[in-house]
Amino acid sequence: MPAPETTRTNRISKFKFTHKHEEARRMRHEMAVELRKAKRDDQLLKRRNISVADEPQGPAGHIISSPSSTMTVEEIIRGMTSSDETLQLQATQACRKMLSREKNPPIENMIQRGIVPYCVEFLDYSHNPALQFEAAWALTNVASGTSEQTKVVIEHNALPKLINLLKSSSPNVAEQAVWALGNIAGDGPDTRDLVLQFDAMPLLLDLIKPDTSVQFARNIVWTLSNLCRNKNPPPPFDAVKIALPVLNRLLSNSDKDILADSCWALSYLTDGPNEKIQAVVDSGVVSKLVQLLAESEVNVLTPALRAVGNIVTGSDSQTDAIINAGGLEHLGALLKHHRYNITKEAAWTISNITAGNTDQIQKVINAGLIPPLINILQSGDFKTQKEAAWAITNLTSGGSVQQLAMLVQMGVLTPFCNLLEAKEWKTINVVMDGLSNILSAAEKMDELERVAIMIEEVGGLDKLESLQHHENEQVYQKAMSMIDNYFSDGNGEDEALAPQATNRQLQFDVTNNSQKDFNF
Repeated sequence: MPAPETTRTNRISKFKFTHKHEEARRMRHEMAVELRKAKRDDQLLKRRNISVADEPQGPAGHIISSPSSTMTVEEIIRGMTSSDETLQLQATQACRKMLSREKNPPIENMIQRGIVPYCVEFLDYSHNPALQFEAAWALTNVASGTSEQTKVVIEHNALPKLINLLKSSSPNVAEQAVWALGNIAGDGPDTRDLVLQFDAMPLLLDLIKPDTSVQFARNIVWTLSNLCRNKNPPPPFDAVKIALPVLNRLLSNSDKDILADSCWALSYLTDGPNEKIQAVVDSGVVSKLVQLLAESEVNVLTPALRAVGNIVTGSDSQTDAIINAGGLEHLGALLKHHRYNITKEAAWTISNITAGNTDQIQKVINAGLIPPLINILQSGDFKTQKEAAWAITNLTSGGSVQQLAMLVQMGVLTPFCNLLEAKEWKTINVVMDGLSNILSAAEKMDELERVAIMIEEVGGLDKLESLQHHENEQVYQKAMSMIDNYFSDGNGEDEALAPQATNRQLQFDVTNNSQKDFNF
């Protein structure tokens, strides 16, 4: 009696993929370079505080009038080194205005003339908030420059003084300190961690109140996002996770800039291991992030989608949180977005969902995401085609026999085989792995000949034969193995050459009824 079960076990083990389940989902590592290039869709690391036509009001609520706009550099230096605070204020304001020029601000020249230590000193003048304000503004613009220029500000001990100004009774002074700290944190992981070490995060969070002005709140949230940014190394999670409840509240804000930077912060916090993703999920942001996938403003949509995409790189339960919040319906719409980087990111996100379990894959199918993925394979730009190919191959790896049959019935073979002519060998490998999974499933159900003929009819076999001469060793060996296993009278699959990009066992049911259901 045990013979049938033994046979069934042997047949299943023939198609078992050896990679671990958690390796199926792809983190952002391979996309990192490309994402760094997408400057238009990312928020600025640093920002200069540019002077506008109407001079802003000082901390006392009035415009500071002075002959500062006509002062030379020499006069500025003499004024800043004077013991007369009126001259100090005029000179510091003139210095700030020079550094606020829209084009070619003389940051390096003013550093060389020694203005930084004087500006840092003026930060302590609590009895003169106007001077504190102008000094903080000047330092903000110095810190907006190169890393070396930012370092000068730090070396003159500006950090603890700027952080102390977060407690200033003057909102303008506090806001200017926030801006300066945002520029310092945006310079890189080291300066970011310095700001965190001085306990800036709790003070920044305390500044976000119901009566905080929109402009002030924008600067605070932008600085928060820079404190969460960078992952080589990432910020100490204990230091930044305290922002999660505030970020959750900010996702209900109506201001687009505040929404965008809140989403950027969450996208950074979710770009990591499952423990960090879980902390973000537990903060209650998932439903709001998913709702923002319907946002028409691309500056908000981009980071919201990135955060959602990062969450589904996590565990099945974390992925389910996105699915249960209605994420699949929004992702389907984004596959048809007019901006290619949005469709690419949506396809990448879906590829991590199809790397999940059969129930999650079925929900992808039920949400109608396969036809737009196939459409991308047919006519999308190449970067998006790559992500769609991953989505399909991951589905073939973790899906049931019936799900693979449905995929073939929907017409995936033609555009999938066309990608065998891609110039990038990694994409060719992904496609061949997907085709191998489909052929393995067909062989299991005694449908190999029919599916092999279908692939041959759409030009797949000719392309595989050409790939036997490919310059990449993995490609030509895999092509030779596929032809030997599925398009000739060979003696079965060489397990050493099994698909490398797939890693889940197909769930076969070899009863008579299921074979009838497996109808290519």
